[in-house]
Amino acid sequence: MANLALTEAVYYILLSLMKPMHGYGIMQNVEALSGGRVRLAAGTLYGAINTLLEKGWITALPGSGDSRKKEYRITDTGKKAVETEIIRLQELLENGRKIMGGDL
Repeated sequence: MANLALTEAVYYILLSLMKPMHGYGIMQNVEALSGGRVRLAAGTLYGAINTLLEKGWITALPGSGDSRKKEYRITDTGKKAVETEIIRLQELLENGRKIMGGDL
C-alpha cells in the first residue's frame, strides 16, 4: 500500500464509510465533505464500490429484512488505505509549502 494513491472519489467514499451507509447516503456525504466540489454519479459510485469490495476495503452489511438499500462499511484494510493516503497527502503538502514558502 505504500505506493498507492487514492482517487479523490475513492478517498471520500472510504471516509464516508467510517459508519455504515447506503449508496445514496454515500453520494450525499461525499458532496457534503467536499463542499459540493465532488459529485458522484451513480455509475461512478457503484463501479468504485465493486472495486472496493473486491479489494476487501469495504464490506456489504447483511440486509435488514425488506430493505432494498444495501449498506456498506469500511474494513480494517480500507482504514489502513485511508491512513496511508493521509500520510501521502501530508507529505505532498509539506513539500509544497517548503518550496512555495509556507505562506499558502
